[in-house]
Amino acid sequence: MKRIGFFLCLTAFGLSFYLFELHRFFNLAALQEHLTLLQAWQSDRPWLLRGSFFVIYVLLAGLSLPGATIMTLAAGALFGLLWGTLLASFASSLGALFAFLTSRYLLRDWIRDKLSTRFDRLDAGMKKDGAMYLFSLRMIPLVPFFLVNLGLGLTSLPARTFYWVSQLGMLAGTAVYVNAGAQVSKLQTTADILSFELILSFTLIGVLPMAAQKTVQSLQKRQLKGNWKRPKRFDRNLIVIGAGAGGLVTAYIAAAAKAKVTLVEAHKMGGDCLNYGCVPSKALIKSAKIAHQIRHASQYGLEDSEPNFSFPKVMQRVQDVIAAVAPHDSIERYSALGVEVLQGYAKLITPWEVEIQQHNGASQSLSARSIVLATGASPFIPPLPGLEEVGYLTSDNLWEAFLKMESAPKRLVLLGGGPIGCELAQALARLGSQVTQIEMGDRILAREDVEVSRLAQTTLEADGVKVLTGHKALRCEIINQQKQIIVEHQGQEQAIAFDVLLCAVGRAARLQGYGLEDLGIPVGRTIETNEYLETLYPHIYAVGDVAGPYQFTHTAAYQAWFAAVNALFGKLKRFKPDYRVIPWCTFLDPEVARVGLNEQEATAQGIAYEVTLYHLADLDRAIAEGATAGFIKVLTVPAKDKILGVTLVGAQAGDLLAEFVLAMKHGLGLNNILSTIHPYPTWVEGNKYVAGQWKKAHVSPTALSLLEAYHRWRRG
Repeated sequence: MKRIGFFLCLTAFGLSFYLFELHRFFNLAALQEHLTLLQAWQSDRPWLLRGSFFVIYVLLAGLSLPGATIMTLAAGALFGLLWGTLLASFASSLGALFAFLTSRYLLRDWIRDKLSTRFDRLDAGMKKDGAMYLFSLRMIPLVPFFLVNLGLGLTSLPARTFYWVSQLGMLAGTAVYVNAGAQVSKLQTTADILSFELILSFTLIGVLPMAAQKTVQSLQKRQLKGNWKRPKRFDRNLIVIGAGAGGLVTAYIAAAAKAKVTLVEAHKMGGDCLNYGCVPSKALIKSAKIAHQIRHASQYGLEDSEPNFSFPKVMQRVQDVIAAVAPHDSIERYSALGVEVLQGYAKLITPWEVEIQQHNGASQSLSARSIVLATGASPFIPPLPGLEEVGYLTSDNLWEAFLKMESAPKRLVLLGGGPIGCELAQALARLGSQVTQIEMGDRILAREDVEVSRLAQTTLEADGVKVLTGHKALRCEIINQQKQIIVEHQGQEQAIAFDVLLCAVGRAARLQGYGLEDLGIPVGRTIETNEYLETLYPHIYAVGDVAGPYQFTHTAAYQAWFAAVNALFGKLKRFKPDYRVIPWCTFLDPEVARVGLNEQEATAQGIAYEVTLYHLADLDRAIAEGATAGFIKVLTVPAKDKILGVTLVGAQAGDLLAEFVLAMKHGLGLNNILSTIHPYPTWVEGNKYVAGQWKKAHVSPTALSLLEAYHRWRRG
């Protein structure tokens, strides 16, 4: 209502400008006609005229009304070059700022709702080069200034940046018009002020900074490449290093586009996800869940009993699952698709050449027009004194180690309270281990909202996991042939004995051994890339864990499409990944799934939001299956059904999330979900019910009163 009222006030002012024919005073003829009178006022009351002039100029520019050009001429005619330039410059910049802020207040949210993807890209460009773009536009007289003011108000360009760049960028043009104002009596039209040559000069001045920036960047790239000899012909269109999710999808797309592509993998096809991460952990979680259900069979009308199982058989099933999935990522499959697959270690020796030491002893050097690095990540090992002496496992080698054990580790200490640590802690506890989980932070799953962390910890503790938050691991020791880890909590040290220590404190990108340092490719925690996934060399790309910002299989596969297409067709058109809608899931029981913002992120970013919460205890399917723990929490724009983020905790949460991911990706709101038919009784009905709760909370009381009155009238 405030915005509507403000808009109506502006509209009324603008209409009054024309209804009272005020516009007739803001043309060259009127200025020339009243110039003598105005000059007399300037002599009698100089400061009153200057103040009045300043206010009127700000209003005209701020409301995007015609007359700013005439006001600038009048400044020169009345106040001279120095005072005229000073008054006109500050008045025009303040008026432009008012128009900029008005556009931002009235239109930005509405425009973004309609064209969110396009404006997100524009915002990204403005954050990077906004001041340069604005300065160029201010220097070009052919671009209407009011369009610049209103258009940039829709972006996230800071108001202070807009003001000072406008003040600087409009100064030269303002001075030209003020100087011309001294000769206003001789002017026939305002077009006499700017000759073609002067317009061209201003245009060149405006374009020059951007052209210079692009030229410098081009020269830097040429100089960089000039240090290496570029092949006249290339052996391949594309070489992909790493056969995890990112590398496999990249190679697949290149082969489908009939490019000649070589895929190099140093270890196992399928990468971490197939061999050490997603696939084996989900197989283990399933077996652990069955064991848990047997122990709690009375919840389903059956008899509780202790599950009778063989730990080696459980671990053998994990290997069988890996073997069953492996053909999807195998050398045979990708060879049949047209991909040349080489097993060995690849290293960049020039920006276009890769040296491959194959496992069969052969060495080969191949050149390619483009190269994609998809080298993945490996477990991060904390620098704990004594760690090597006591020995430890990671998510990479635990599967082989567990396969050799007759039973689950009796006493297992697990370092890390992230998704991997929580999943393994619950699964191994359900399979008989006494698990102690150590997390240095205040809570586990710290990236989730507090109530999610609290529910996850309660669930783990119910399964027998001893969760120690706020405990810092100090060192590992062997005392009397007993392995133990020393932790500190609230200033007190505590020793925890264990048989197996499992490190799950995160993963670090694989950056060593690929020749990156020899080529000068910048790296930090990951390889530095631009928005097109290009490294320092535009034809060398990075995807997946080694590129960031997410360490998910599905984001690696998503990035792979962009890297492949840009590598093969980037000279024609390049594409940028869109990270606004990235889902992720932690496969606890119950599962934790999320897309978009949660409350702690929205608060940290200063984003206003509303929360709609639906508890699964009210869902018929959840009641029938005895799995009522959890909830669906949706964050929306205040008073709108636009989804900012969703957090799901419950059975099948990862699958239920897909509907919200689709909605957010394509700009659909909760009303669209509510109007969609969902089969009964299913878990996905929860999505409809949370949308219904939002709708109920936003029904207008006035509308309900009118409906009640209408039905009362209908009853007679």
